Amino acid sequence: MSQARNIKAHLAIFTANLIYAGNYSIAKIVMPQYVAPYGLIVVRVVLASAFFWLVDSFFKTEKIQSRQDYIRLAVCAIFGIALNQLTFFKGLSLTNPINPAIMMTTTPILVLLISLFYLKEKITTSKIIGIILGMGGAIGLLLFRDSFSMGKDTIVGDLLVMVNASSYGLYLVLAKPLFYKYKPLTIIKWVFTFGILFVVPVGGAELIETDWTLLTDEAWWSLGYVVILTTFFAYLFNSFGLKAVSPTVVSFYIYLQPILASIIAIMLGKDQLTITKISLALLIFVGVYLVSK
Repeated sequence: MSQARNIKAHLAIFTANLIYAGNYSIAKIVMPQYVAPYGLIVVRVVLASAFFWLVDSFFKTEKIQSRQDYIRLAVCAIFGIALNQLTFFKGLSLTNPINPAIMMTTTPILVLLISLFYLKEKITTSKIIGIILGMGGAIGLLLFRDSFSMGKDTIVGDLLVMVNASSYGLYLVLAKPLFYKYKPLTIIKWVFTFGILFVVPVGGAELIETDWTLLTDEAWWSLGYVVILTTFFAYLFNSFGLKAVSPTVVSFYIYLQPILASIIAIMLGKDQLTITKISLALLIFVGVYLVSK
């Protein structure tokens, strides 16, 4: 793989996680006050799928080569779209915004373990050290931003977020072999298309019950962010990155989200830069280097 392609892949994954960094708070503006969690998922999956097909129509369309690949795409839709999004947004609506951010730090560990058994990916000492450093730095930054608390009021939401982390990790590993055969856009448009079949039966009723006239301008902007940025662009950028690098590297970038969220808060004057935060950020960057080198 050329150096230029490798840099583009890392930039794409970085951009996706920059988008995700704002999603925890922005999605809460429109959900669940205006749109119920499952109804919101139907909106984002259906619209994003339409966007993927529209964009793909401007390029030479690839055909899926075998029935087995269609089956794998459908399975990827279950873990990467349906189970992933249904559990995350429902969990986010039942817990504090900080809890999902902290629990998602387990994703790289899950991906590394799944890759070990499924893709026979080699677990090196540098990867283990990198994940430990990244996780420590990310959790430290998250705890500086807010208080982390778990209890009977958040346990259901916290468990759903853990299922989300596991399903997304499994999706990254299951999808990787497809990227050896197809373009990222081809894969993601079919994954989202199959995803519609799984999310509509679950969230269709909530979508029908939505009163769209009640949405404020802020809620509409929040909805646009979730559909266009968090769904369409973030999934596309991660798919581009997954074609070039391992699932472990893609998942590890989740540790950058607390750094990005802190930078945004500092720029908005809602946070302050300290030596401790700089040190924790350096831990994460060292971890990224060790995992991806």
